[in-house]
Amino acid sequence: MLVWERPEPPDRPTPAPLSRERIVRAAVRLADADGLDAVSLRKVAGALDVGPMRLYGYIATKEELLDLMVDAVHAEIRPTGDGWREVLRSLAETTRRAAHRHEWLADLIGGRPQLGPNTLASGEAVAAGMGGVDLGTVVPAIAAVNAYVIGAVRREITERRAERASGMDQRQWQATFGPYLRRTFATGRFPALAAVVHDGPHLDADRTFRAGLDFLLDGIGARIAG
Repeated sequence: MLVWERPEPPDRPTPAPLSRERIVRAAVRLADADGLDAVSLRKVAGALDVGPMRLYGYIATKEELLDLMVDAVHAEIRPTGDGWREVLRSLAETTRRAAHRHEWLADLIGGRPQLGPNTLASGEAVAAGMGGVDLGTVVPAIAAVNAYVIGAVRREITERRAERASGMDQRQWQATFGPYLRRTFATGRFPALAAVVHDGPHLDADRTFRAGLDFLLDGIGARIAG
């Protein structure tokens, strides 16, 4: 029986009350503070001031705990809007915001079955919001938006982590690697790339994400109109 359907054991008020919800909240706090490496049943038990064995009555494995954590964050992903375009945009933007609040989500999203109640509620909101669009378009359209968001979010979080690890912000990175790129482009071997770097738009992460999403939604719109 999956964790979503398995009943919890009767609560014992001593030495401390416990529930799956409390366990998951503690795990999310640990992951938000120090990443997924900080999450284990032993560490979560320590945060709750209970013995690790007590957790096994509620959660059988760390994999179940990770599934519950992902589903808990999906409570923050509630797509809304009038019409398919607004709903898909809301799906993309709320997912991105949730991943920015919980960076560890980028390591898990899209890589494991998402069957929890919050995840299913999010999916229901999207499917219902697609209105009269035929299912032959709805299914690949939602999949395309999810794939775009997962890729964009993982890139953004990876860049955040790399910036923290290097201690360099964008200005410092440009000062460090700019001379190398100028020398390389001066050879004339990469004219198209040089033009992109020199003359292309330099968008921040927010504008890059929204521009890419607009391209994708425009394509979906053309398919619906056709």
